[in-house]
Amino acid sequence: MKYVTGDLKRDAEALKKLLPAEDILTFSFTSEKGLSFLCVYADPITDKELLGEQLIRPLLHYEGGKSAKDISKSVTSPELRLNREFKKLSEEVLAGNPVLLWEGMDEAVIVGTKKVFVRAIAEPSTDVAVKGPREGFIEDVKINTSLVRRRLKTGELKIETLEVGRRSKTVVALCYLEGTSVQDTVDEVRKKLQEIDIDIVPDSSYLTHFLSSRPYSLVKQVGTTEKPDIFCAKIAEGRVGLIVDGSPIALTLPYLLIEDFQSSEDYFVPPYRATFTRILRFLSLFVAIYLPAFYVSAQLFKLRLFPVKLLLTIAGSIRDIPFSPSLEMLLVLFVLEVLNEASIRMPKYVGMALSVVGALVLGETAVSAGFVSTPAIIIIAFSGIGLYAVPNLIEQTSVLRLVMLLIAGSVGTYGLILATAFILLYLVTTENYGAPLVAPFSPLIGRDLRDSVVKYNLGSLKLRPETLGSPNKRRLK
Repeated sequence: MKYVTGDLKRDAEALKKLLPAEDILTFSFTSEKGLSFLCVYADPITDKELLGEQLIRPLLHYEGGKSAKDISKSVTSPELRLNREFKKLSEEVLAGNPVLLWEGMDEAVIVGTKKVFVRAIAEPSTDVAVKGPREGFIEDVKINTSLVRRRLKTGELKIETLEVGRRSKTVVALCYLEGTSVQDTVDEVRKKLQEIDIDIVPDSSYLTHFLSSRPYSLVKQVGTTEKPDIFCAKIAEGRVGLIVDGSPIALTLPYLLIEDFQSSEDYFVPPYRATFTRILRFLSLFVAIYLPAFYVSAQLFKLRLFPVKLLLTIAGSIRDIPFSPSLEMLLVLFVLEVLNEASIRMPKYVGMALSVVGALVLGETAVSAGFVSTPAIIIIAFSGIGLYAVPNLIEQTSVLRLVMLLIAGSVGTYGLILATAFILLYLVTTENYGAPLVAPFSPLIGRDLRDSVVKYNLGSLKLRPETLGSPNKRRLK
């Protein structure tokens, strides 16, 4: 039986057959006029107090007609839907929305009294800003879309909801500005979401694999943010945004590599300060990736790269070290990664103590025992700090640092040059949704350079980025 028949007993049995779990409860009652009703709901995720006030209490005193529309008008809940299909009704019950059946009616009423457990809106810990808005996304898709709607009060903002996941039925909100976002990009993203066939989507990161043109690429191809102001700013430039229920991290497409070197705070400080910090992020990441590799390569193949006084200092430090330069650096890097992972996974206060012990006690003891040299620890520590100047690229750059270190220890400086050339070639040939990954540098787009490494003032950014190809090019008159 696929549809509601109006026989209350048979309909209840059919619905219970689809929902055999013990926490799926039924409640039957009769109105003063003798109408028999049955309410089916999921106990943990249904607001029973709201259900009683908005559904059961009005129907106990119901004296209207016997049609489905008449009964639904008497219920005070603002979120009501009629449906006859048992499969759809069971999905709504599992989503927290009770279903009302009654004798003699071949339609059921779906009542929106879902119990929502959410945390308070707070500043995201991964994207802290000294100036600017402090709000961050949370795990509820409705609250997140309301934060977006509050900032973009225009009818051009379109929010389409799709369900992804055979079992989780995760709600994904597709957000874009009609007339500003490229329609081909919107259609392609929507199509890819509809083609995803997976059991469960617990977090937005699950979708990045299906939305990337090169799913196994080391370089990320989907932008991420936890801040509604950044999300809205990217949509206003012509991108498409995705908000996933249960995840505080929103996705934006297409993604440009330059995005992760920019910060929301750059737009609330003078342009010269924003330019300085962006250059600092570039230099920090470059030093973090190449400094350990350069140190190893110079020791093994090109000692003359060091100034004489620095060379004498290094020679005195590594004189009694039993390991080769590359093995020594790998050992220190391994210890750093273990300490980093342990401090993140451990309880907060234990993690802080572990960091102090690892940095002071373990490092000092290792140097005193002659296992590693002081320059190696300094270089790896500086490299580790430099990676966090661009926190959104830590996963990729930490792997890249290890690869460069292995190349430097086996091939030397020429290997580093060849590896860098290969990486650059890979970056300039990668694009996603029609946007080159390393734009506006390759291809060189002069207009977009005003908001890349160098940050111009707002009056100079009258047009939207040419890289994104928005049909609505002007944003400032």
